[in-house]
Amino acid sequence: MSDKLRDQFDIHDPSRPDFWSERFDKGYTPWDHQGVPGVFVEFATAIEGGDAPAGSPVSRPSVLIPGCGRAHEARWLADHGFAVEAVDFSRAAVAAARDQLGPHAHIVREADFFDFAPARPVGWVYERTFFCALPPARRADYAARMAELLPPGGLLAGLFFVTEKPVGPPFGTSLDELHRLLDADFELVGERPVEDSMPIFKGVERWLEWRRR
Repeated sequence: MSDKLRDQFDIHDPSRPDFWSERFDKGYTPWDHQGVPGVFVEFATAIEGGDAPAGSPVSRPSVLIPGCGRAHEARWLADHGFAVEAVDFSRAAVAAARDQLGPHAHIVREADFFDFAPARPVGWVYERTFFCALPPARRADYAARMAELLPPGGLLAGLFFVTEKPVGPPFGTSLDELHRLLDADFELVGERPVEDSMPIFKGVERWLEWRRR
């Protein structure tokens, strides 16, 4: 973020909910896809049709979306009959999500991902701009929480910001770092490029599928 853009905001700590609420309130959400990524639709459609990744516990898993923002993907999943729960700790993000979710507004909760209890067992955690929004010091907590939430065969699948960018958010990562964080409890079973990234992520997003050991 440039100094000029940074000066537009009063809160600069992304670990605080009001950091994100201020950005929603001021209309600055460059991470918002304003729809659903094509690779997400392909993956979810395969599950919907019964073509689940090998080792998955159920053909159509219950889905959890942490740091959901406006929750476009949650709307798509709910419209297609998935059991889905979305969570965000930003007041303004939750309000925006409930507004666009319409009849599915009840599926989003205002809560801290690291503390809340899902309403049902989780089979798939969908990652979308949550990992890269976290301060890097919380990445080990992220890995531990994912391992705690998912049963053997469960999936951590979504889009990861794979690039060298130590200052953020978004904070970059590498495949090597992800393997260091996740390999103890997960196996990487799928990887592909993302063709329709938003400008802020263009060319450096990867769709990754991690299966719980």
